[in-house]
Amino acid sequence: MRMLRYILRRLLFLVPVVLGSIFIAFLLTRVVPGNPIERVAGPYASEERVLEMKAEANLDKPIPQQFLIYVNDLLHGDMGMSYTTAQPVGKDLKERFPASFELVMFAIGLAIVLAIPLGVVSAVKRGSWIDHVARVIAVAGVSAPIFWIAMVLLSIFYGKLGWLPGSQGRLPIIMSPPPHVTGMYTIDALLAGDPVTFKEALRALILPVLTLALVSMAPIARMTRATMIDALDSDYVRTATSLGIPRRTVVMKHAFKNAIIPVLTLIAGVIGYAIGGEVLIELIFSWPGLGLYSYNAIMSADFPAVQGFIILATCLYILIYLIVDVITALLDPRVEY
Repeated sequence: MRMLRYILRRLLFLVPVVLGSIFIAFLLTRVVPGNPIERVAGPYASEERVLEMKAEANLDKPIPQQFLIYVNDLLHGDMGMSYTTAQPVGKDLKERFPASFELVMFAIGLAIVLAIPLGVVSAVKRGSWIDHVARVIAVAGVSAPIFWIAMVLLSIFYGKLGWLPGSQGRLPIIMSPPPHVTGMYTIDALLAGDPVTFKEALRALILPVLTLALVSMAPIARMTRATMIDALDSDYVRTATSLGIPRRTVVMKHAFKNAIIPVLTLIAGVIGYAIGGEVLIELIFSWPGLGLYSYNAIMSADFPAVQGFIILATCLYILIYLIVDVITALLDPRVEY
């Protein structure tokens, strides 16, 4: 019951965050230069037709009135029509979300699997060659631009070795997607019992996932190392060690349990960064996800599409942080207070 009250409080606190993000997204799309209607209409459209299209999109009304109309439409599940795709924004986001979700979740999963053990071992064996290698990897991952890592991996594994596909999207052009269930090709191919499609979908994922994972694992490894060092130097760990408790038990049961809490918060932030940072990856690898969609929307001044992407990204942030808050409260009940 107490945990349920905690979750309800967190949900109430998130309401103004959502409202604020909607307002900021709406305002930003209105202050940037460029008129999407003129771009969509083309240079040969008559002035009467341009004015008619502005009226259809409510762009002829004062900005406060536009905002009220937009919020009312959102409450009815309508994000508007995209100017570039001529489809409902909600439908566009629904079609492209599985591609981005598949990419980000594989990448973050790989980053966590690599970074947390690396950070723990680095802290336990401070000053050793393992610690030095881990610190170099972490610094390189934080410092190197994501597009540079992507280009290097493409140059090596696609250009020189030819082991992996290049910028082909989610599948080779000659292949059809598996029957739609989740929208994630690897999962859908397994559900359909199609090993050929699964293999090609997995091969197409390797380079973009590896690029995003290398960038994402660096801060997680650094934070894990720092919090583990603080935990290992604490009084309760020294007391447990002096009592003759095995070193492995001290490290994993006592130190790691306390050190992982701030790491979880960082992981939530890294997932959010990955959602935004995948724009470059999707451009480089021709990945038809939310990143490529938002980039095209920004370049076309497609207000409804940009607003829809920002709102979706904000909701994903909120959901991720809510899950992390609940997990943190389960690990440390003091957080509820």
